[in-house]
Amino acid sequence: MNTPDIRLDNLTVSYDRHPAVHHLSGTFQSGSLTAIAGPNGAGKSTLLKAIMGELRPAEGRVEHRLQRTDFGYLPQAAEINRRFPISVLDIVLLGSWRSAGAFGRIAKQDTASARAALSTVGLEGFEKRHIGSLSAGQFQRVLFARLLLQDARIILLDEPFTAIDARTTRDLLDIVTHWHGDGRTVIAVLHDFEQVRAHFPETLLLARRLIGWGATQDVMSSANLLQARAMAERWDENAEACEPAA
Repeated sequence: MNTPDIRLDNLTVSYDRHPAVHHLSGTFQSGSLTAIAGPNGAGKSTLLKAIMGELRPAEGRVEHRLQRTDFGYLPQAAEINRRFPISVLDIVLLGSWRSAGAFGRIAKQDTASARAALSTVGLEGFEKRHIGSLSAGQFQRVLFARLLLQDARIILLDEPFTAIDARTTRDLLDIVTHWHGDGRTVIAVLHDFEQVRAHFPETLLLARRLIGWGATQDVMSSANLLQARAMAERWDENAEACEPAA
């Protein structure tokens, strides 16, 4: 049996002291491919940020023995400023900081690897293009190329297939499948339940509280989805605030 890469112990994460993820416990096994699914506002993106260490738990903890460089993180597209004057090749090369260091020189091998990553995602010849000139699907391919160059052990994806074309989605899902085949741990926030069922063997169904976590065919049952929807409809935005952990 695989050992857990990441363990959540009674994890509560809050915004303005109101819980977005509430008393969540469970494990992501090493080499697992897991979808985080649930209604809008269910705490899915919040959970990824807590795993990354970007948000401090109000209660409980995230346990692992990993370094920051072990994580590759793809945020939602809306969080990325595409007006910044940077080329496609340069943004992919940002994935080489693991080997080059924050202020290290980019080696010829890094540049060659970045070009190879762009070829893998179908963007050979786009190296000099400005990122602002790309379509949504092309830009998402660039970000996947950067993750390929980063070569991380744990890959966290926040809604990676939202608002992109079907062909790009298929190509990027192939890369996710390849990562899983390489034994990497991949965790993806998804809103398309058919994608979850078709491509992700494990699912964490979240509605601020845990609804189910395990084999997708069991977790994504009609009863669980109805429960998640019902919990979402009962959310009280004025509920008692959680005090931060000492």
